[in-house]
Amino acid sequence: MVHEVDVLNPVPESEQRWLSRTLKNETVGGLLLMAAAVFALVWANSNWASSYESLVSFEVGPESLGLNLSLGTWASDFLLAIFFFVIGCELKHEFVLGTLSNPRIAAVPIGAALGGMLVAAAIFLAFNFNTPAQAAWGLPISTDVAFALAVLAIAGQRLPIELRSFLLTLAVVNDLGAIMVIAIFYGHGFHLNWFVSAVSLLTLFGLLQNRKITSAYIFVPLALLAWYAMFRSGIHATIAGVALGLLMRVRKTESEIISPCDKAELTLRPFSAGFAVPIFAFLAAGVNVLGTTLAEAISDPLTMGVMCGLIIGQPIGVTLGAFLVSRFTSGTLNPALSWWDVVVVGTLASIGFTVALLIAEVTFGSDIEMLATSKFAIIFTNLVAIIVSVLAISIRSVLIGRYKTE
Repeated sequence: MVHEVDVLNPVPESEQRWLSRTLKNETVGGLLLMAAAVFALVWANSNWASSYESLVSFEVGPESLGLNLSLGTWASDFLLAIFFFVIGCELKHEFVLGTLSNPRIAAVPIGAALGGMLVAAAIFLAFNFNTPAQAAWGLPISTDVAFALAVLAIAGQRLPIELRSFLLTLAVVNDLGAIMVIAIFYGHGFHLNWFVSAVSLLTLFGLLQNRKITSAYIFVPLALLAWYAMFRSGIHATIAGVALGLLMRVRKTESEIISPCDKAELTLRPFSAGFAVPIFAFLAAGVNVLGTTLAEAISDPLTMGVMCGLIIGQPIGVTLGAFLVSRFTSGTLNPALSWWDVVVVGTLASIGFTVALLIAEVTFGSDIEMLATSKFAIIFTNLVAIIVSVLAISIRSVLIGRYKTE
């Protein structure tokens, strides 16, 4: 006889402090992200647009090391590597101590995340198959948890913490999928010798973690070298960030108050959410939309693919993926939550900004027109997705009749 397991069990008390801290930091970061993106958009469409473009393209760094990069590249390759490191720490925590440590409990959020990614990508390809935009099929697959949690902070403060935990778990799995897509499909000019160097440095990093060495004087230089080797290998440098996060030790020793993984995350998350991601958004979101009508911009197949992929594909895919897993496995939804809660999570999953901008940069970096169109599509779609998510949360309150207080 197969025993059922609740996929949205009440969050254990031992995890609530970690979850609350994560939600709080991501919410603040999401609000800063919104402000930075709006500021960039206004500046790029003002009389001072040329100064914005000059700022983004301003180069700095040692040319002898191949690091004389524009500020925009530093933001996407280095600052986002810190963001991805925090994601890696989240993944390690979830794999070892959190929801994903139990395969049966993890099945539904994993199924929901994969369903959302697959349906969103399929819808995008339906609009852009055999066109130059086809290569950007990864644009609608990502969920921006910072944006989503900021929307929850404004419109869904009384939603149950179990639902928020489910959203966070889904977003973590989604991030892992997006990272794999970037690593496999969006690398440029692969160099084997640098890749071997990066893997060797990452292996050494992991071995030292397992040996319970904790000195930052060892790990910070080693992490920087691993990032540099990954950058030179042709694989996007942010992959080094998530790899380093996954190699962090998450179980503390008897003499430790907090594990190295949680300590690193606690230290870097405020910097990631409050500075690294907003600065990336500011340097990447400034797209000039003047000179074209709104109708023309929206009707572009690239825009339609992103918009329909995220706003339609993610909710359908998330709900369908969760339903199929719960229907054909031993998993079942927590009786305190409804399938409308899963639909709400699906609408929140349609908010995809940071990783989508990164994929746009690495796909259309040399094509100014396509890059501008893709950035417009991402920004416009996220505005619509936020409105749809707020409406879904409001409808939920009417259908359920009450909110479950935390």
